[in-house]
Amino acid sequence: MNVTPPVGVNPLMPPLRALSRWLAAAAFLGAASLPAQSADTLRLTLEEAVTRMLRTSDEARIADAQVAVADAQVLAARAAGLPQLRLNSSYSQVLRNARADIVGAVFGQRYTYNTNLQVQQSLFQGGRIVAASQAAARVERAALATRDEARAQLAVDAQRVYLDVLFTARLAAIQQQNLGIADARLEQVEQLERAGRASRYDVVRARVERANLEPLALQAESQRVLAELELKRLLDLPIERPLQLTTELDAVRIRTLAEAALAERRPAGVRGTVRAAQATASARDAGVKVARADLLPTFNAAFTTGYLALPRFNGLPTEFDQPDGWYADRNFAFFFSWPLFDGLRAKGNIDLAQAQAQLADLDVRRVREQAVVDIERARAELVRAQAVVAARETTVREAEEAFELATLRVARGVGTQLELSDAQLALLTARSTDARALFDLYLAVAELARVRAEPIPLPDGTTVPTRPFR
Repeated sequence: MNVTPPVGVNPLMPPLRALSRWLAAAAFLGAASLPAQSADTLRLTLEEAVTRMLRTSDEARIADAQVAVADAQVLAARAAGLPQLRLNSSYSQVLRNARADIVGAVFGQRYTYNTNLQVQQSLFQGGRIVAASQAAARVERAALATRDEARAQLAVDAQRVYLDVLFTARLAAIQQQNLGIADARLEQVEQLERAGRASRYDVVRARVERANLEPLALQAESQRVLAELELKRLLDLPIERPLQLTTELDAVRIRTLAEAALAERRPAGVRGTVRAAQATASARDAGVKVARADLLPTFNAAFTTGYLALPRFNGLPTEFDQPDGWYADRNFAFFFSWPLFDGLRAKGNIDLAQAQAQLADLDVRRVREQAVVDIERARAELVRAQAVVAARETTVREAEEAFELATLRVARGVGTQLELSDAQLALLTARSTDARALFDLYLAVAELARVRAEPIPLPDGTTVPTRPFR
């Protein structure tokens, strides 16, 4: 049905006005994630966000601290097999000596000075020192592997949060644009009502549609603010500082990365979780040797050299005075110990260590199976995301064609403004879902690289740095 415009009203003005608003909103859409710049606005690329995440996040620091703890454990375990050198010095003053009163005054030395240097060396500890050193070294390897896995996960998480800010900003812009379209639609229907070309029902319906869109616009803006706050929290950025995200995804490059990831047929690398589980199991095996060492004898040697000083006037009668000076004092000791029965303490420790080793071996098998499942799941998600991107591109082209046809129908007087508004809304929705599909495709590529223990790609063709920051 053709709608005749009221007298004095240009039939092309409403659609042209809506089109101009749509173009203005589209310009805003491209910069939706870029807040108004100020002197202290932080321009942040995706690569910089990942780098900052790996450098300053609490999760990265925890992983580094665990490696430091493992390093200290290695040093402590090896220290037990190294010589121990101690310098001891003492001074004593006897107020009254019972032996001097009973036997003779010669035992009544009142002042005594003693200084010695003692060297101790463990000769044999039943293999405990070697096994403990091996266990500590393997725990250190497990900590390093865990740190690598944590850094890979943090790199993907940083990209996910960064892209989430971009997407929520785009959604907020689309909702604001939809609200503007609803305002234009309401204005047109009110004009048609005044000209007698629309009913009161049409006006009320347009007002209700406009009122229903306003909460969605507010919710979209709130989601954008929350996503930006989450990004600032993870990157330890000041909350009040304006943030400008400058990275834009290139659809052609992302599709190329996805195709290359799916075409990769090389065997996947060993993930950090698998390496950590293997190192932990190996450390548990060494722990069994440490426990068995309690059943074997131990040999230790010690050598002490020093000097003893007794002053001339030491509280003795004159006939017992001795020359001043220091007198050499040296001795050597050899210790042998063999626990014949300790109340089954050693057996209990051995049983515990063997049970822990068995659990660690089972955990290695579980982690390996999970790693294979994760690779297949990530590959399937990448295939799905690739198909969605292809479908969304077709939808965008069709929505653009529908919008052009609606604009042409209105210009020729065979269509209505409602049709044009609906076409605009469909086009904006299609572009929104297309952006979401592109983000999901890129994240699927990054996730597949992570579970395959490969360098995680960035949009510019580089990869996430794997070396830890010091």
